[in-house]
Amino acid sequence: MPAKTIILTGASDGIGAAAARQLADSPHRLLLVGRSVEKTRAVAEETGSEWFTADFARLDDVRTLAARIADAVGDTGIDVLANNAGGIFGDRTPTVDGFEKTMQVNHLAPFLLTNLLLPALLRAGGAVINTSSVAHRLFGHIDVDDLDNARRFSPNKAYGDAKLANVLFAESLHERFHAQGLSAVAFHPGTVQTNFASDSSSIMRLVYRTPLRRLLLIGPDKGGATLRWFIEGTPGETWISGAYYDERALTSRVNPQVHDTALAEALWQRSAELVGIPLS
Repeated sequence: MPAKTIILTGASDGIGAAAARQLADSPHRLLLVGRSVEKTRAVAEETGSEWFTADFARLDDVRTLAARIADAVGDTGIDVLANNAGGIFGDRTPTVDGFEKTMQVNHLAPFLLTNLLLPALLRAGGAVINTSSVAHRLFGHIDVDDLDNARRFSPNKAYGDAKLANVLFAESLHERFHAQGLSAVAFHPGTVQTNFASDSSSIMRLVYRTPLRRLLLIGPDKGGATLRWFIEGTPGETWISGAYYDERALTSRVNPQVHDTALAEALWQRSAELVGIPLS
């Protein structure tokens, strides 16, 4: 298998850390991104990877991260950007940038990072892999004029909207850049036994904290293996660019808004406006 240059966010814990460990013996160049210095360093040392830290609740951290990654990869480009960082949070509290935290961490930050790294991705004919969730179908309904859910907030809806944005973002990347060699996909990794939702007021946290987790949740190694499957896969052969997968299965069970191409375009334009990149 040809060696790839892989950027993996959310790599300090959960399926990101599991995927990093599974990729440790591969020929790939792995650049890990996490929020915690201690956790990210530990996974990097364990796997022999390069590592960076950034708090996606601060967009200036994302801008600095993108510049550091671009310097690190140089002219070689990026073969895979795995936008895996995310989570569900509690009450509607704005970030330092003024946005609702769930939407920023899960969508606006990876949207900004991906756009800043697009030159390196296009140089390599790379792939963008968005870790989404079945929550996009269960809870999501995006209003581009109210991405922060100021009118109707709940932790579940905020998370569902952000995960729906991940799917729409993958579609838009495909539509805009596939002709230039870029591929993009979104997937649900399974409901994984991690610290997910532990800081949330969502009812979902109860599943993660009780014995029910043993019955309803899969281990992070299995979710990490699915993430690795997308990372090492060949677009057009292993998976279809622009699509959404339930674990490794292409599925038509999606939120109806996934099929709204006008919404996908409006979300792109609104996201670009919010994070301060040129509109197109």
